[in-house]
Amino acid sequence: MKLLAATRSAGKQREFKRVLHPAGIEVVFPDDVGLYPAGAEDTLELGETFEANARRKAEHFIRLSGLPTVADDSGLEVLSLGGAPGVRSRRWAGMSGSDAEVDAANNAELVRRLAGATGVRRGARYRCVLVYLAAPGSVSRMFEGSCAGRILEEPKGDGGFGYDPYFLSDELGKTFGEASPAEKDAVSHRGRALRELAAALGGSSPLSS
Repeated sequence: MKLLAATRSAGKQREFKRVLHPAGIEVVFPDDVGLYPAGAEDTLELGETFEANARRKAEHFIRLSGLPTVADDSGLEVLSLGGAPGVRSRRWAGMSGSDAEVDAANNAELVRRLAGATGVRRGARYRCVLVYLAAPGSVSRMFEGSCAGRILEEPKGDGGFGYDPYFLSDELGKTFGEASPAEKDAVSHRGRALRELAAALGGSSPLSS
């Protein structure tokens, strides 16, 4: 089947392809179907929950494309920060610019907020919510994944994106910045949610959850 993944993030696009293509799902992205960036997209991620944001994105892009659509909203939740940055993970530092510039500013804010924190106060998790729509106006389906870890004081590794070099995975014993793509996909929040989606759509993934 052909599935529109409603994201413009290059990092997320790579993960969608890695997990869904082996399950026999052809993934396309907005630019692939002629849906180029527009001002209306600036208001799609103003909700208070991951589900609300994912739903708004899915409804927007399926209305424009008519293709079965899945939208993701995800982020980092730090326990001692009351779950921040949460749904504002991408916009936390208020930086605009390239992905690298935004990531650098957000990570600097994370380090600043956790200065002096030790032990359990550095505990965190990544969460991902996917909302899938088969057709415009259809009943949505939601899939969720999470993974636990803690935030390091210094980054390790240059892989992944976002907060990955600071996120030490409990399961891997290394940061997502140090992990190979396959290692990350096997335990990550998005990898888990995507495998649930693939199973629901009749596909299967070689990665275990």
